[in-house]
Amino acid sequence: MADVHRTGPDALDVLELLAHRQAPRQFEELLQRARRDGASVKKLERLDRAVRLGTDIHELFGRGQRREAGLTALLDTARELSHARDLESLLKEVARRARLLLRFDLAYIGLHEAAAGTRAGGGAGPVGGGMTIRASEGDTTALNVGLKVRGSSGLGTAVLTEGAPFWTPDYLADDRIAHADEIDEVVRAEGIRAIMAVPLTCCGTVVGTLYGADREVRHFLPDEISLMCSLADVAAVSIEKARALEEVRAGTRALERERAAAEAELAERRRLETVHSDLVGRVLDGGDLRGIVGASAEAMRGTLAVRDPGGRILAATGELPPFDAAELTEGVLDAHAGGEPVPLGGGAWIAPVAASGEDLGTVLFVPADPGADPPAPLLLTARTVALALLLERSTAVAASQVRDEFLDELLAGPRRPWRHVEERARALAVDVDDPHVVVVARPEGGSQGRAVVWASSYAQRKRGLKSVHNGCITLLLPGDDAEAVARSVSDQLSPLLGHPVTVGASGPTSGLDTVRQVHREAQHCLEALTELGNTGCVATPRQMGFLGLLLCDTYDTDDYIGSVIGAVLDYDTQRFTELTRTLEAYFASGSSPRHAARTLHVHPNTVSRRLERITELLGADWQKPERSLEIQLALRLNRTRRMLAERGA
Repeated sequence: MADVHRTGPDALDVLELLAHRQAPRQFEELLQRARRDGASVKKLERLDRAVRLGTDIHELFGRGQRREAGLTALLDTARELSHARDLESLLKEVARRARLLLRFDLAYIGLHEAAAGTRAGGGAGPVGGGMTIRASEGDTTALNVGLKVRGSSGLGTAVLTEGAPFWTPDYLADDRIAHADEIDEVVRAEGIRAIMAVPLTCCGTVVGTLYGADREVRHFLPDEISLMCSLADVAAVSIEKARALEEVRAGTRALERERAAAEAELAERRRLETVHSDLVGRVLDGGDLRGIVGASAEAMRGTLAVRDPGGRILAATGELPPFDAAELTEGVLDAHAGGEPVPLGGGAWIAPVAASGEDLGTVLFVPADPGADPPAPLLLTARTVALALLLERSTAVAASQVRDEFLDELLAGPRRPWRHVEERARALAVDVDDPHVVVVARPEGGSQGRAVVWASSYAQRKRGLKSVHNGCITLLLPGDDAEAVARSVSDQLSPLLGHPVTVGASGPTSGLDTVRQVHREAQHCLEALTELGNTGCVATPRQMGFLGLLLCDTYDTDDYIGSVIGAVLDYDTQRFTELTRTLEAYFASGSSPRHAARTLHVHPNTVSRRLERITELLGADWQKPERSLEIQLALRLNRTRRMLAERGA
């Protein structure tokens, strides 16, 4: 450098400055120094030409260094992008790298939604799909990410259409761009002026757009645009790779879900097989309906109840919530019509219990955790319940046939010793020591089969026996009031058939040896009702008054007298009164209190008071013709019995 100062600046000094990578301003200082030293015009021209060339060479060196730095940064970016775990983090990293690499204020990425993408260089025309901003770096508002760009507006659409970069130094002032309100709103909110948009192209298909933006007016250089395009190419490959990986992961997850679903289905199938085996085993082992329902409710985790066709609860594991009657009725019909469970309100389900088209009832299920679908074992439970009910019915029919045969034997007269008969009765749970009544019922219309089925069920509930002969149903039932038992049979059977039922009854009796005789008395009462034209009524020997003496083998004179005027006789015995004599005198005098008073040698008022007492004892209707006839016959029998007793004494 000492020689330079000694001889004056020349072109060689410019080369030395270039060799030492000095700043271009020092080139200008050489030219100024030469002017101060009074260099010749020719020398100044040569030095000026050398300074200009040196400045250009220095600029070329700078551009090369910048390009080298950009390529180095691009390689680093490619390495970083290759390690991105998922698409969202990759897009975020691309935006961050673009912002740092080209010193943007804001960088963001939009992915196009066209089903098959758009071929680069495809020319202008309608653009399919749209674009959504997926990642942003350097933004100051929340308006950018998630922005959907439709139609042919914005830089991204131009990039998608042409497959080439597009840039503007001032977006809002640029008339070349098809503006859209939603895009312009974001641009204003972020304070953006200059925007560069380059396509994300992979395998000839534009998959999205990479944006860089400044908040000041900026004229982008060709090297900057080129570097941005290179970054976009690297990013597009990484994006497609990430998408492919996501598809693979999604496919893997789908396969895992399918495998898990298949394993769950297999496990559920095995569980159902276990539940089915357990339920059927319980049925075949003679388990009761309550045990079957309890096991099913535990398997399905909820409350379960079995209802018969009439709605009566046969078995339940807990308290059911109240159901709307109309909804429940409709649910029963739909369940039996479709042969599958039907939903009710509150998450409950109702399933049909049926066999060979016969309605055996329904199963109600209220899950502990209501879900959208019925539990798989529900229909299985309904079918198992149907099997249990059929087996129970078969067992009941068989037992009923044995009991029917036993009653037939009693009515016909047993051919075996009574000791054996009583042993058989105890085996059938018939207590021979308790009082029983015999009821003979004859339906006056309706289905006899329906009446027989009802009688079998009624006899089983009452722990009695049943037999059917010549259109009449005979029942041997526990009880000591023949009339009450007969009326109960009539009151239940008549509404069921929709026709009247004529009922004769007799008893009570203890011991099986008198059943045949009591049955004959009940049958006589039934025949008497028929002869008297009183079909559809109920009668016992006691109710039929003096006819009972003719129809009944066990209903004797004492019973008849006691049933008609027993209250008056007891009153006379306890209080030493003469109400019985007053009654006899009253009827003998033609029901005249005055004439009766003369016969009794008492005042008429005394007779009147005695008649009032008799009314209290016998009831207000004792003077009606039919009742009066019964009382007079009882008085005559009582007087005859008393006379015979006195003669015997």
